[in-house]
Amino acid sequence: MELLTTIYNNPVFQIVLKLVLITLLSGIIGYERQQQSKPAGFRTHVLVGISSVLIMVCSIDLAQKYGDTDYSRMPAQILSGIGFIGAGTILSNGNKVKGLTTASGLLAITCIGLMVGLGEYLYSIIATIIVFLVLEYSYKLGSSIEHRADFNFVISTDNITDTINTINELIKDKDAEILDLSVQKDEVLLKIRTNITQFKKADFVTKMVANEHISQMKEVN
Repeated sequence: MELLTTIYNNPVFQIVLKLVLITLLSGIIGYERQQQSKPAGFRTHVLVGISSVLIMVCSIDLAQKYGDTDYSRMPAQILSGIGFIGAGTILSNGNKVKGLTTASGLLAITCIGLMVGLGEYLYSIIATIIVFLVLEYSYKLGSSIEHRADFNFVISTDNITDTINTINELIKDKDAEILDLSVQKDEVLLKIRTNITQFKKADFVTKMVANEHISQMKEVN
């Protein structure tokens, strides 16, 4: 028992233990991201995790060798620097932004790595489990929740009654409801709320425009 305690308290063993542990923990998160075909996968998460551990170990070592050293400065810098890596995983396409979750995951791994470097193994393991569960099951939870959205259209028509009948016909089986419908001269202003898993906006517009009385239709904010 005394031998095991001596080995465990050996500085070299402690560093190796921290590197092995963060490789396992960050690898779990990285593997999940890679399975989801995200821009930052297994290798990126492992490298970020290892870097975080080394930074913390280096900071503590400097503080022990040079008593006046503030060992919190180096970890603070890596937290700032991880923002550049996270930014590389974020993609913007019009109104849609992708990669925020992966960027947040990299930040989480950085924090977990710092905790491992500090020697807080239990908290690091618990945090990894929580992060993994959030990443793995949030998709399933999100897909089970009914997603609804509002759409606003301006429809130019020469037959108001026929146009309204066409609207009702097209949305009746789409789990949709008309929130507002008004007429201004030869235009119908339509606002509907619908289940987006059933409502295909492009199909709706195409079928509406196919009506001989509708000359133009556009979506507005």
